[in-house]
Amino acid sequence: MTFRLLRFVACAPLTLLGACQTLSYTGPRPVLAVVNARIWTGVAAQPWAEALAVDSAGRIAATGTTAQIARFGSVKIIDAKQQMVVPGMIDAHVHFLDGGYGLASVQLRDARTKAEFITRIRDYARTLPSGAWITNGDWDHTNWGGELPRRDWIDSVTPDNPVWINRLDGHMSLANTPALRAAGVSRGVPAIQGGEIVRDTSGELTGVFKDNAMDLVGARLPAVPAALEDKALDAAMAYVASYGVTSVHSMGSWNDLAVYTRARTSNRMRTRIYAVTPLSDWAQLRDTVAVRGRGDDWLRIGGVKGFVDGSLGSHTAAMVDGFTDKPADKGFFVTPPDSLYARTSGADRAGLQVIVHAIGDRAISTQLDVFARVAKENGARDRRFRIEHAQHIGPRDISRFAQLGVIASMQPYHVIDDGRWASAVIGADRASRTYAFRSLLDAKAPLAFGSDWFVAPPRPMEGIYAAVTRRTLDDRNPNGWVPAQKITVQEALRAYTRSSAFAGFDEANRGTLSVGMLADFALLERDITTIAPNEIRDVRVMLTVVGGRTVYDRAAAVDSTRR
Repeated sequence: MTFRLLRFVACAPLTLLGACQTLSYTGPRPVLAVVNARIWTGVAAQPWAEALAVDSAGRIAATGTTAQIARFGSVKIIDAKQQMVVPGMIDAHVHFLDGGYGLASVQLRDARTKAEFITRIRDYARTLPSGAWITNGDWDHTNWGGELPRRDWIDSVTPDNPVWINRLDGHMSLANTPALRAAGVSRGVPAIQGGEIVRDTSGELTGVFKDNAMDLVGARLPAVPAALEDKALDAAMAYVASYGVTSVHSMGSWNDLAVYTRARTSNRMRTRIYAVTPLSDWAQLRDTVAVRGRGDDWLRIGGVKGFVDGSLGSHTAAMVDGFTDKPADKGFFVTPPDSLYARTSGADRAGLQVIVHAIGDRAISTQLDVFARVAKENGARDRRFRIEHAQHIGPRDISRFAQLGVIASMQPYHVIDDGRWASAVIGADRASRTYAFRSLLDAKAPLAFGSDWFVAPPRPMEGIYAAVTRRTLDDRNPNGWVPAQKITVQEALRAYTRSSAFAGFDEANRGTLSVGMLADFALLERDITTIAPNEIRDVRVMLTVVGGRTVYDRAAAVDSTRR
């Protein structure tokens, strides 16, 4: 059924809408209105409104004043009580299922000592049956001074459970002896190109494996039952909804896509997902798109992700010069440059979006070279190449992002986390171009924000806080680590909304709150554009709406915990 509202005129305060305005609407019947709000629309021509209406198709029917929206008549009303409404946050880089699994696994991210690391694993192992694998974990060895963990730390507390736990960046993992035994990996295992098998001075395996070497154990893990996959996805969707996230770009596997497809078929989706599959399998995705298309508003495909290098924390990021704390070490390429070129070129010719992880300055420069070559050879089109993380950019490459139209897909929480120790690893000069949000925006480069969850928390308020303040987690940089790279709150909001929608070829449907867009939005308890920047990370999400349907209500969640 369609509904037509005749044209009417309503006046708004000059500070809000500028003058008296006329609204008209033809479309599905409005069913929901949010009034008395401080709405940041994300639309440059009209960035603020105080009310909006949602139609029965789950799209924005109108924005304006409370008086204007009240003219729609009998609809469900949400009185925002002057709280802030923003477009639904779009997390442009997550490992979604891994994040869901991690919610239920051993929590090691904030283990501050070797003893605490061991104790948490011991206590978690006691809750499991014999033979069950312990995975995820997200440990951070910098918390206890930088010593890498060893399997002999935990063998005695996990004799009956294989352990395969990852560092928080996902670029190295620790196996205990039962896990090595189950994977058939022993002392004589040869070195792996694009990875590292850490050994002690006698040549014995310590249990730590980096990047490509992680496949030696990771590929041998038992398959996860479908019921547990579905449970992990449901947990992930519920978790991000509580922080105002309505869409994610999931950097995952073909199995991840199968789990998402199962959820879409059974109508269980509450988070919109752009499911990105491996760049090495670009031909498979090309053929899949030919058969099933690119999806719908809930589940879309069409992107492929590759890797140039590893991470800074693992000393596997590919750098032009050696690390400051280890001058002979320059990191390494996870994928050889010729393979990067061949895969990028093939995927681009197939019309797929190429998304590549590059962290070190040498890795970023190499991939920009590949993108430039492929774009020239394959001809002009709207391809929206992306570099994920783009953390440590060389002097000449910031402007190249803009020149080539390459999207810098970055995760601001990493600034306040890595900033505790990164200067000691790369030195002051390279640090000045690390997480260079301000420089990239000033160069007119496309900038999209995400979290990298499970690596970092998928909480946009903390990400915005990080981008605006750059105040490290240890509070040793109260004015910001590399403060010249700070950006404004509205710039950070755009990076989490409109720009992330653009990074997924979906700016026509989401990322702003304007007529015809999907009704995805979040209600925040405070206006983050007016409060002190240091308070942004503590702002709570009160309500999250996807397609006009409430997927998180803090009042209801709090009430349920009291029963």
